[in-house]
Amino acid sequence: MNRERAYALMVQHTPSLSLQRHMLNVEAAMRAYARHWGEDEELYAVTGLLHDFDYEAHPEEHPAWGVAYLRAHTDTPPEVLDAIMGHAAYTGTPRNTRLAKTLYAVDELTGLVQAAALIRPDRDVRGVELSSLKKRFKNRAFAAGVNREEVEQGAQELGVPLDEHMARVLQAMQAANS
Repeated sequence: MNRERAYALMVQHTPSLSLQRHMLNVEAAMRAYARHWGEDEELYAVTGLLHDFDYEAHPEEHPAWGVAYLRAHTDTPPEVLDAIMGHAAYTGTPRNTRLAKTLYAVDELTGLVQAAALIRPDRDVRGVELSSLKKRFKNRAFAAGVNREEVEQGAQELGVPLDEHMARVLQAMQAANS
């Protein structure tokens, strides 16, 4: 499995442009963390691109349906499959690897960053400032669907201060949208 194949699968199974954008944002954040730790950037990118590819067509079975599909039809590495299962807390799948912890940590936060961009007049993530993002994070009425507890737990599992985590994800998304 490589980035090109993962992207093709994501597009094939996800007609929604907003969900595609979410997975691209998660990919950007995953790449940033891979670079930060000197990990395999392609592995992290593939994980970000595929983590929700089944959500639109199979929301009740997500992410189990997607993992079963990937296992049966692709050569996706087992650590990617485990990370995808672990990003959905309700599966009970432990996040034992840095890859799995990173996916869990960035998934919800990218949604908050995107929401912060969408309320700007230009709708551009490049204009979002960390101070504004932190303020919006504290306002639970803003982007109410973003699970703040999961964002905090994700940063904690990574061993990264929340402010640093928010800054890294924001910068990754801004760089990807340049």
